[in-house]
Amino acid sequence: MIQSLKEALLNCQNPIITTHKSPDGDAIGSSVSWYHFLKKIGKKPIVVLPDQPAVFLLPFLENVEYFVFESDSSKIIEFSETSNLLFCLDYNGSGRVGATMESFVRDFSMQKVMIDHHPNPDSFCDIIISRTQICSTAQLIYDCIAEMDYLDLLDAEIGKGIYLGIMTDTGSFRFPSVDKNTHLILAKLIEIGVKHYEIHEAIYDVNTIDRLQLRGYAIAEKLEIHKDYPLGIISLSKEEQERFHCQKGDTEGLVNVILSIEGISVAVFFKEENEGVKLSFRSKGKYFVNEFASKYFGGGGHKYAAGGISSSNLTVTMNQFHSLVQELFQ
Repeated sequence: MIQSLKEALLNCQNPIITTHKSPDGDAIGSSVSWYHFLKKIGKKPIVVLPDQPAVFLLPFLENVEYFVFESDSSKIIEFSETSNLLFCLDYNGSGRVGATMESFVRDFSMQKVMIDHHPNPDSFCDIIISRTQICSTAQLIYDCIAEMDYLDLLDAEIGKGIYLGIMTDTGSFRFPSVDKNTHLILAKLIEIGVKHYEIHEAIYDVNTIDRLQLRGYAIAEKLEIHKDYPLGIISLSKEEQERFHCQKGDTEGLVNVILSIEGISVAVFFKEENEGVKLSFRSKGKYFVNEFASKYFGGGGHKYAAGGISSSNLTVTMNQFHSLVQELFQ
């Protein structure tokens, strides 16, 4: 597949880079690094996001020509008429880009390439580079560049996105998916000039008063510890979020706070939104959450990190979850 990817790159015109809805650090990092790599080999790419990312991720999109499908669909469709290659980064099925953008990805008539690390990829792309054992799509981007013998083109601009993606998708390098190769890549990125401390600061040192108060409220008032299982839960209604002027990204990582509690092996965060309830699952040890999220909440992901969604309200969704919770611990 790497040789097929290299041939596709040599023959591509105006490539389009896409990633999943509600793009996280790995989605943005992968897209940004791949964008700068394509520019380095003489291509003229654009990045298409289904919706706006969290505010703290926007600085990483500086010097990137990107569009948001929710607001720029006509421009994107016009550009696509000149493109013969579409990249699908950090997602394994066309539905992951959201209902508004799904048909654009699904119906793109020219060649499509998936570069992703999530399990059970759909076969909607012509070239599929899927390595589920790798900790992040950003690390897979590095591997693709290396395996195509383009590592000499690697610079700090490309490396910054790779570092961002690896850092955020591994909980700052602490998840079991991190291996020796991950750390060798990180060392290489620092060697070529990536200022790793600036990336950490840009992600983790950008709290607002509202964000801290929301998180404090969630932990102090909304944390539930299950009496029978090593399970922690936090839920936030729309009204509670509005009370603290919640912005996109303000609840990022809150589910990991639950998992950090001594004795907790599974953490679930319920966030009520206009279209329903989003669920974030995290786990460790012998407990896996991806199949549960897929089976009951239309989601999926990794063994230890998954997401889901419910079209019901918060109360109904939580009642449904509690009726099924025993299955998580079988």
